[in-house]
Amino acid sequence: MKRASDIAAVLLLLGTLLAAPLQAAEDGQREPVTIEADGAVFDEQKGQSTYSGHVVVTQGGLQIRADQVTVYAEDDQLSRIVASGEPVRFRQRREGEEDILGEARRLDYRVEGERETLLLEDQAWLSQGGNRFSGQRIDYDLQQERITAAQGKDGSQRVRVVIQPKEKKPADGKPAGEAGR
Repeated sequence: MKRASDIAAVLLLLGTLLAAPLQAAEDGQREPVTIEADGAVFDEQKGQSTYSGHVVVTQGGLQIRADQVTVYAEDDQLSRIVASGEPVRFRQRREGEEDILGEARRLDYRVEGERETLLLEDQAWLSQGGNRFSGQRIDYDLQQERITAAQGKDGSQRVRVVIQPKEKKPADGKPAGEAGR
């Protein structure tokens, strides 16, 4: 069994690896990553750690909830988070905007340089406000705010998109219901 100081050093190193590449949605500053779980296994040689049992990953405005999460690091930098569950839930808070919410049975979050992507698979959906995308597979580029949805390879779970109409403003520029006040 490892000494307590060795375990503390591994946890400190892991915390440093996880905190570096993610950015907070509100202000773009780097925020620490917090992972809560019922259990964890760290494999320094493979550069990965696996968390199980009611896992919650939080960083700034980003939150992932899953049954199991595996975190991968390359060259001392976070490169990927893979989560599975019944279901996996995703939330990204953005200052001045409605939350982006998502759900699927599998989530694959990747960091490649400055690019962050999120893949939701198997009964996936992603929504913001009343707008909602659903399908077997949803790719979301967080920087470009670009969403690609696809049906299952067997033609099951067709893509469905619901887009809410924007609220019309009267000629005086006030939202409906405030005109004439």
